[in-house]
Amino acid sequence: MSFISVMETIGKDFAKGLKWAAAYALPAEKLVALLFPSAAPVINELADATTLIQNAVLVVEQKFAAEGRQSGTGAQKLGEVLALVEQTVTALLAKAGIHADTSYIEKIVSAVVALLNVQQTPTAATGAAA
Repeated sequence: MSFISVMETIGKDFAKGLKWAAAYALPAEKLVALLFPSAAPVINELADATTLIQNAVLVVEQKFAAEGRQSGTGAQKLGEVLALVEQTVTALLAKAGIHADTSYIEKIVSAVVALLNVQQTPTAATGAAA
């Protein structure tokens, strides 16, 4: 089951879908803090920025899925995600010593979308294993 198909299904019941999406979001800050405890202060800023972007992508995908507009809307989705997170992500990354312009943040958003596109739901993984 593709990420878009999952988001279309989730978009039909937005509140329930957001709870599901948050439960399956990548817990990057926990993993990074365990692997690199001495870098935790900077990592927390980066993880916060990544989590914010990830949550915005999920919300925007759900919105478009609920409206039945999944295909051909990548630029619109990116614009909405940037409108939601750009200012805060720029500030968080600056705290971590990273200068981020719009182009840089767009690349992060694209990377998050790519990760979400390859991440499978437990039922899809179970079905593929059978």
